[in-house]
Amino acid sequence: MAHPKRKISKTRRDKRRTHYKASAQTIKICPETGEVHKYHHAYEHDGKMYYKGKLVSQTAI
Repeated sequence: MAHPKRKISKTRRDKRRTHYKASAQTIKICPETGEVHKYHHAYEHDGKMYYKGKLVSQTAI
């Protein structure tokens, strides 16, 4: 196996990893309710659970 000749400093290692950043999450406006939500996530509106613009379940308040 190959071994490094010298220790890589923390600064040098971290410089290499600078492009690993979280991107802003994509949001969507539901055509049924007008609610803003994340893609591929269920969301609640007026006590009802929606997914892909369709009613999934209804919770009693």
